Amino acid sequence: MSQNKPIRRIAIIGTGVIGASWASLFLANGLDVVATDVAPGAETALKRFVAAAWPALQRLGLASGASQNRLSFTAALTDAVKDVDLVQENGPEKIEFKKTLYRQLDELLHPSVIIASSSSGLTMSEIQSACEMHPERCVIGHPFNPPHLIPLVEIVGGAKTSRNTIERADEFYTSIGQRTVRVNKEMPGHVANRLQAALSREVYYLVSEGVVSAADVDTALSWGPGLRWGVMGSMMLNHLGGGPGGIEHFFQQFTGPMTAWWKTLGSPVLTPEVQKKLIDSVHAEAGSRSIVELEAERDEVLLGLIELRNKVASSSQTKSTEPA
Repeated sequence: MSQNKPIRRIAIIGTGVIGASWASLFLANGLDVVATDVAPGAETALKRFVAAAWPALQRLGLASGASQNRLSFTAALTDAVKDVDLVQENGPEKIEFKKTLYRQLDELLHPSVIIASSSSGLTMSEIQSACEMHPERCVIGHPFNPPHLIPLVEIVGGAKTSRNTIERADEFYTSIGQRTVRVNKEMPGHVANRLQAALSREVYYLVSEGVVSAADVDTALSWGPGLRWGVMGSMMLNHLGGGPGGIEHFFQQFTGPMTAWWKTLGSPVLTPEVQKKLIDSVHAEAGSRSIVELEAERDEVLLGLIELRNKVASSSQTKSTEPA
């Protein structure tokens, strides 16, 4: 970390699925976490989530001092944010709610405290417009669900966010093992969700048109390009797809066919009838497997992939630092 004050105590505002997952990750990294949520039973649900997530976090490796006992809970916002170094906000995706909350936080917190939002749909420029004192310390720190397993964090500043805040947020998330992406321009949905939305549009089109079932389109994705995407991103895979000639040869070879396919991509309208067709096809694919069973299957494979990627990354880093 830089000369900035180390981030050791974090306030979690909103303890739904995302907030609880963030709390689990922070605790696994030896940080102190104070959570707040006004929903009935929120504290019990949060502690249950953390306990359930802990075996996976142990498998990935706990930091020194990691403990579920470093979690505290209060229903009072003023108590939750007292003496914290960073706030991770996970409230409802409603702009007026966010603006009211950020106005309060702006008044309560020391100017050095970063206020990071997990928002996937709202822009920080909109949110921070309510902060009259220190809007420069507000930033989007958007995770991918569940953040205690999936390391991606998209960092997006608003019109008034300082470069120092962006750099500090990047340093912090990186220091706890997350993979950060700095988004240079505010876009609805940021980057990862826009990529998902683009793919989902074509998936829904193909299934609704009867070209393929939900089961077969999922097989095509998860056992085809999805396997490669779990290792490298699209741009690097294009580079490999060009063979010895790399990305230059890829464009020479595939620009024509690829742009021809673009012209036939679908734009489905999700009418109730189309939604029913998609829903029925998904239930046929899921069969008797419950949501809990499907989540467990997903997480087990995710853990194996993350462990393998971490092993390869560690090996590559070791080789790059060895003397020639």
